[in-house]
Formats: sequence, structure tokens, C-alpha cells
Amino acid sequence: MSWCFDGRVEFTRRSFLAAAGGCAAVVAGCGPERAEPRGQDGAVRYSYGDHPSQYAELTLPTGSTPAPVVVVVHGGYWTARYGAELGRPLATDLAARGFAALNVEYRRVGDGGGWPQTGEDVAAAVDALRERPDRLDLDHVVGLGHSAGGQLVGWLAARRGAAVALTGAVLQAGVLDLARGSELGLGDGAVDAFLGGTPRQVPQAYAQASPMALVPLGVRTVAVHGTRDGRVPIEQSRDFVAAAVAAGDRAEIRTFDGDHFDPITVGTEAWDLCVAALTRLTGLG
Repeated sequence: MSWCFDGRVEFTRRSFLAAAGGCAAVVAGCGPERAEPRGQDGAVRYSYGDHPSQYAELTLPTGSTPAPVVVVVHGGYWTARYGAELGRPLATDLAARGFAALNVEYRRVGDGGGWPQTGEDVAAAVDALRERPDRLDLDHVVGLGHSAGGQLVGWLAARRGAAVALTGAVLQAGVLDLARGSELGLGDGAVDAFLGGTPRQVPQAYAQASPMALVPLGVRTVAVHGTRDGRVPIEQSRDFVAAAVAAGDRAEIRTFDGDHFDPITVGTEAWDLCVAALTRLTGLG
């Protein structure tokens, strides 16, 4: 798979002029020596497929040594109402701390997504890192997923034989037991809409997609969850960690006195817990 700039970045006049010198390389086939357009936060956007939502934004830290990678997967109950904008502040903060941050967009319900398309997208975005010319430490690639993104990161962590495998996962208020999530009607029926039915109707989809059904994941996981989360019950994290440990995984939970969005709000106690977990799992600290 070739990583080529997808043409959907909105340019200011200044950024357009700065990128103009690389246009010939883009037209010639997106060769690795091209000048790559960057957003205001320094991120470079690449496509990994033909759909408008199949792109990822890579933000690199300063310096010249290979950087451990954090794969940021946003939540929003897998619906097209929410997108990569949720992950951009996190990616910017992580890059300032020395991580390479890959903020992944993917097809969502209402925009060509659902199961298994959404899972295939996040997997393709991560696997394409193998072809990147950037200074990335692909021996340390940790997923960071919030809410529905926690489900996707948990699923990514369980993949075997991937071109780029996760070496750890931080699950931020994740929807980790999809069968229970369906039973509770989380997100006004978002689990059933994502998987195409209830556990009784599409049991294979639940078995394939639910992190709870996939333990042991085979990598170390840290669940970060607020005790006052009114959108995803903290039991989703507690029960998952208990099941993962029982299955032989190294898994732990870190709780905080806060709500569902604290883990994706830079500067909160919850975000600090996430950063501490990422530092441990990547060996950056």
C-alpha cells in the first residue's frame, strides 16, 4: 500500500506556497522525497484508502532519534457525528512530550462504516506506518482509544501477524464489553447499530469485535476510567481488566474522580494518568 497525500487538506495561502515546491513529486506518484504539506499544528495528513474518511494525521516530535508511536483513536459511539478533531489536541500534546502521534480517522456508522469496515480502517492506518519514511520506533507502538475508540484499540491489540502490531494499549473510558453494552443500550443503541444487530442476531460480530471476548489480548493494557462517568459505566473497564488478568494478560485500571470526557481533556488528572501509562508502556520516560 502506498501512502500518498490525499488532497483533502485545506491550505492557507502561506502553506500552499510553502508546499508548492513539492507538487511535482506528488504528481509523479507521491514519492518519499516529496515536500509534504502540514497543518498548523505540524501534522501531516495521509490517506490509506479512497474514502474521504480513510486518512490519518501524523505529528512528530522535535529531535532526530526514532520516536515511540501513540495511535490515537477517537470515540463518538462509532457515528459520523464525531471525527478526528477529538484527537488533535491529544496528538499535539503527545508530540510535545516526545511521542510520534498518529491521529486516525475512519469510516463510521452513517459514513460507510460499521463492522467490520471500521475495524479494517484502523488496522490499515496502523499497518501503513511500516511504509512511512519518518523516524518512527515501530518496536514501541501503543494504542490510545477513548470510548468507542477504546473498543477499536482493544481489537487492534488482539491482532496477530499484523504488519505493525500494538505493543500496549491505554483504554480511556472504553466500551470494552459489547454484549453488555448492547444489553444496557449504551449510546441509544449505538452498539447494535455498529455491529448490525444484537448479540443473539449477530453473535459472530460480537465475538470478533468485543475486547472482552478477545482476552488475552497478549499486550499490556491500562484502563483509565472516571468514577462519575455517566456515558460509559466504569464497570466496562473494571470487568474487562478482571477478565484480562484472569486470562493471563498484564492489565490494570486507573480511576479518577471525573467524567467521560476528562481523559481526552489535556491538563486534567485523567489525561495525566493516560500520559503516565503511555510513558510506561513505551519506555519513553
